[in-house]
Amino acid sequence: MQFAQICDQVDTAATRKIDHAGLIGTWVNSNPDTTGIARMVVEELEGKLTLRTLAIGPEGLIDWGTSELSVYGSSPSSDVAAGFACQYDFGFAETLLQGMLLKGLMVLAQIHSFKDQSDRVPFFVREYFALDHGRF
Repeated sequence: MQFAQICDQVDTAATRKIDHAGLIGTWVNSNPDTTGIARMVVEELEGKLTLRTLAIGPEGLIDWGTSELSVYGSSPSSDVAAGFACQYDFGFAETLLQGMLLKGLMVLAQIHSFKDQSDRVPFFVREYFALDHGRF
């Protein structure tokens, strides 16, 4: 077995499936003054996880639509989801989202790059999201 780091060496005899239940739900930005992503909805549809992203716009929320998630464990032997990645292509720009569960929060890294001729600089944002508990 080849490996790039010692943690890559694991017993591969057992078939592993990642439990992604901890990712499912509506995640709300913990920053009420955000100018970026306000809310994310992770759902399982036809056996695949999808993310619906809603961002702050000038007159309300902008629905980015859905993107299929790639789910990751915290190590090669994990059986519980630790995070995800997905991509949105808006034509004029692309956004890569990488989410990581940490102490009950979703830490979301956002990498934005522009494909038009606007001379806008690619940028990186990290924000924190809490699972919407629906109690209030």
